[in-house]
Amino acid sequence: MRVALFVPCYIDQVHPDVAFAALEVLEGQGVDVHVPPGQTCCGQPLINTGASAAAAPLGRRFEDGFSGYDFIVCPSGSCTATLHRQAPALSSRVLELSQFLVGVLGVQRVDVRFPHRVLLHESCHGLRDLGLGRPSELGPGAAVVNPARLLLESVREITLVAPERADECCGFGGSFALLEPALSARIGSDRIVDFERAGAEVVTSGDMSCLMHLSGLMRRQARPMLVMHLAQILAGRPVPEGTHARAGGQP
Repeated sequence: MRVALFVPCYIDQVHPDVAFAALEVLEGQGVDVHVPPGQTCCGQPLINTGASAAAAPLGRRFEDGFSGYDFIVCPSGSCTATLHRQAPALSSRVLELSQFLVGVLGVQRVDVRFPHRVLLHESCHGLRDLGLGRPSELGPGAAVVNPARLLLESVREITLVAPERADECCGFGGSFALLEPALSARIGSDRIVDFERAGAEVVTSGDMSCLMHLSGLMRRQARPMLVMHLAQILAGRPVPEGTHARAGGQP
């Protein structure tokens, strides 16, 4: 199969190691991965502010650049969900990283070691747009196992912990954090308290945008936790020594 890696702009510019980790994980499963040149933003920031018409050319550019691939893998639930709307011609081929690993490749185990207490933050886009779990507001029903959780459970020496409120928003919401900074910070701070009560050392997610927001709050509040993207854990990245709540383990 022909597989392409779509790298979200904030990962490319701020946390490039997440993209390299995703590439390593995919290649470790025997996938021949292409990274098409000329990639641009998926348009999510524009859409979040209601500028859908301005975002439309980005969707068309994506379709032009990625049309020759069987699958397009993205290490971001929110960007994946955006592309489902922005690039309808390719929507069935665009998958979030864990979704592709488990749902397409059938990966059940990863051969890495991570001896830490880890909490999986299930992002709103992953849960509610991509169906990577069952949101609590739907009430009782058949459980949906998040593919990220399935992969994390196979990691050697990991201890998975869970918050009391399993699927609450982190408060980021893209432009919401800029337009309503006080409310965004309050929601995120409540989330961090829940994570701390669970005894988490590392908070992970398939959405680096959520982790960036949470990491900033952790750092300002001197919380004893770190954030790492799911791809970094699956690629066997260690927790950087001497870091304290730095997004993606970056200094």
